[in-house]
Amino acid sequence: MYWFGLYHWRRRFRAVGEGLVAALAGVILARRRSDGASRTLAAVAVALGCVRAGRALSTLLSPPPWRLERYKYDALARELPLADADRVLDVGCGTGRSLVGLAPRLSGSATVLGVDVFDDRVILGNGPRLARRNARRAGIAVEPVRGDAGSLPVAADAVDVVTACRVLHDLPAERHDDALEELRRVCRSDGAVGILELPIAPDAVDVSPERYWRTRVADAGFSVRTVERVPRRGGGDPYLVIVATPA
Repeated sequence: MYWFGLYHWRRRFRAVGEGLVAALAGVILARRRSDGASRTLAAVAVALGCVRAGRALSTLLSPPPWRLERYKYDALARELPLADADRVLDVGCGTGRSLVGLAPRLSGSATVLGVDVFDDRVILGNGPRLARRNARRAGIAVEPVRGDAGSLPVAADAVDVVTACRVLHDLPAERHDDALEELRRVCRSDGAVGILELPIAPDAVDVSPERYWRTRVADAGFSVRTVERVPRRGGGDPYLVIVATPA
C-alpha cells in the first residue's frame, strides 16, 4: 500500500487537540458543578469540542494518505511524450504521489529525478526515503534530489519531460516566473513541460486561474500546446492541465 503522508498535519493536529481540550473542560465542569446553567454550558463545550476534533480528523485524512486519485495524473500523462523520454524530472515530487501517478506511462529505461525541498513541517513524513519507497512500489526507480523550484539542481537542457504537479500555487506569486523559467532552462529544446494545477490564482490577480497560468507559462518562454480542465471527482472547480514546449 502507498503512504503519501499527512498534509498540513501540524495545524490539523493542533485543531484536534484544541477540540479535545474543550470537550474535556466540559466534562470537568459537569462533574464539579451540578446547577442547570453549568451543566448546559458543559454540554455545549463537550459538543463543540467533539465537533471541532472530528472535523479536524476528517480533514487530516483528506486526501487519504494512501489514495492516489490517478485520473488527474492520467489527464496530464496522456498529453506528454513520457513513453519516449529518456530523462524525466518531477518538480515538487514530495512523497511521490505524482511520480506514482505518472508511472504507468513512463518508459522502463527512463532516468527519473524527483526534486523537492522535502519539508516535513507541511507533510508528515515528507522526505527522499518515502518518495523512493512509493515510486518503487509503482515499479519505477526515482532519484530524489533536495532542491528548490526556483533554483533547480539540474543542468540546462538535460531533461526530456518536466512535470510540476500541484506545486506552483504553493509558491509566492512573485516566484512563479522564476520557477517557470527554471522549468524552461532544464527542459531540452525538443522536450515538453506538463503542469497540473489547482484552480487557484494569486488573490491580487483579477483573472481566471486558467488565464493566469497560461500567461505565466507563455511569458517564461514556452509555446502553450494544451490547456485542459479536468473535472474534480467529488465536486469543486476543475484541475488545470497545461502542456507546453520551449518556444
